Amino acid sequence: MSKKYAYAYYTGDMTKFQAMSTMRLLLGVALLATPLPRSVIAADGPHGAAAMTCTNPASGHKWQLKIDYDHATADTYPASISDAKISWKDASDGGNYTLDRKSGELTAIFASSTGGFFLHHRCADN
Repeated sequence: MSKKYAYAYYTGDMTKFQAMSTMRLLLGVALLATPLPRSVIAADGPHGAAAMTCTNPASGHKWQLKIDYDHATADTYPASISDAKISWKDASDGGNYTLDRKSGELTAIFASSTGGFFLHHRCADN
């Protein structure tokens, strides 16, 4: 039994095949040469650093939250920053934090053998 490759079954005019390949190549070059909107090239989100004061409404305890947008960190921990929220894990207390950027609501989730618990804070720009 002899091996046959896909191109061995093509019996039509190769110039048609070559023309299709050339058109695809030209289309690809044209798409690469098309200028992209600035928002596609780089996010127009915040840059630099920001400080927020977060307050636990139950106890009144306040603390500073520092966000570095350029390095994607929150309180020096690696953070996932999107238009809607900022999330990070604090290695010192084991909490998973999520800040809703629109409302300023901060939720901290702490796991434990008894099921864990949530803490809610309200954050505002300084």
